[in-house]
Amino acid sequence: MSGFSHLYYLIEAFIHSGGPVLLAITLLLLLLWGLLLERGYYFLFNFPKYQKNLIKNWQGRSDTGSWYALQIRQTDLAQASMQLKQNMDLINALIKVFPLLGLLGTVSGMIQVFDVVAVHGTGNPRLLASGISLATIPTMAGLVCALSGLFIFSRLHSHSKKLQAQLARQLTINYIASK
Repeated sequence: MSGFSHLYYLIEAFIHSGGPVLLAITLLLLLLWGLLLERGYYFLFNFPKYQKNLIKNWQGRSDTGSWYALQIRQTDLAQASMQLKQNMDLINALIKVFPLLGLLGTVSGMIQVFDVVAVHGTGNPRLLASGISLATIPTMAGLVCALSGLFIFSRLHSHSKKLQAQLARQLTINYIASK
C-alpha cells in the first residue's frame, strides 16, 4: 500500500506545484480520457453489433429498390452516423480547451511572480522560482494533455469515417443488387 500512497503524494505535490489551474486540467483530462475510452469501446464492440443488425434488417426487407426504401436506407445511415459522432464534438472541444487552461496557468503564475517581486523584491530567488513553476507547469500539462488527446481523437475520427463508409458501401451493394 505504501506504493500507492507514495504515488498519491507525488501526484498531489505535482498538482500543488501547478496551482488550481492544474487541478482543473487534471479533472478535464479524466473526463477526456473517459470519453475517449467510451468511444473506443463503442467503435470496437457495440457498433459492429449495431451494424450487423442494420444490414440484417436491410437484407430482410422485401423492397430495397423503391424511393421509400432509399429513404429508409438514408435514415439508417444518418442514425448510424449520429451514433458514431456522439461525444466527438465534446472531445474536440476539450482538446482545444487544454492549451487555453495552460495559458491561464501561465498568467496566474506570472501574477504571483509579480506579487512576490512587488512585496519582497528580487532578492529571494526561492519565492520567484515557486511562481515561475506555477507558471510553467500548467502550460506544459495543458499542451501534453492536448497532444495526447488529439492523437487518440484523430485515430477515432478516422475510424469513425471508415465505419460510416463501410456501412454505406454494404447497404449500397444490397440496394444496387435489388435493382
